[in-house]
Amino acid sequence: MKAIKQTGHRIVAALDPSDSVGVIDGFFPESDFFTEFERFDRHVEKLRREKSDRRIDYVSIASPNYLHDAHIRFALRVGADAICEKPLVLNPWNIEALRELEAEFGHRVYTILQLRLHPAIKALRDRIVAAPPAAPLEVELTQVSPRGRWYAYSWKGREAKSGGIITNIGIHFFDMLLWIFGPAAGFDVIEHTSDRAAGFLELRHALVRWTLSLRFQDLPAACVAAGGKAYRRLSVGGEAIEFESGFADLHTACYAETLAGRGFGLDDALPSIDLAYKLRGVRS
Repeated sequence: MKAIKQTGHRIVAALDPSDSVGVIDGFFPESDFFTEFERFDRHVEKLRREKSDRRIDYVSIASPNYLHDAHIRFALRVGADAICEKPLVLNPWNIEALRELEAEFGHRVYTILQLRLHPAIKALRDRIVAAPPAAPLEVELTQVSPRGRWYAYSWKGREAKSGGIITNIGIHFFDMLLWIFGPAAGFDVIEHTSDRAAGFLELRHALVRWTLSLRFQDLPAACVAAGGKAYRRLSVGGEAIEFESGFADLHTACYAETLAGRGFGLDDALPSIDLAYKLRGVRS
């Protein structure tokens, strides 16, 4: 909602099964609101047929991961482009089906890959792309995003619905690594549980050791002492890449790019979705 507001756009209608979403008042109190998909569908179709200034141009999707595919299809059917949160879909074959629907309905599917817009990440990619061919770099990526017990009982804790830790937490970082260092030639998973995963990636320009964790005990002591709630680290050839800061406005930047016609589409999303799908299939 903040990104839509800051880019000068508005929410015409919102759908959420929860009716306790008063936060919308801080952004778009005039928005129509529905808790049932069927009534929302009818309302959106009515606006489409009226061809009024309230006709919906984009459907912004922030639903549970396993529903993304269905909600993207809804957006295309009602004559709108879709802007969908990560992961766009859970399985690579879903991308191919959506590609056919884009052609059929004449509308686009966009996703949010905001790390590609982070200044430090963009600078690193530019450096890698411009460098002459060399031996693969040694890269280490660590992401610790602690979650309480509620997480395991929610849809996020169910791999069939979220894609598990590798997809739900890791998809942005796998996209970032592939975007910077090139496609994957090989991989291995050395640990894969519901709250922790780790492994290796062999990319065109890098050998990557990656770790994803939801465990509070994996937060470094210095991070805890400083009051930190999460920890991420990216090192390239022993050099730490600072990208802890600068996250606040990336979502808005990604929306601005999308609404200007420069958003990330199906082809951008596919490599990391395909990689995460394959990594999920490997059990330590």
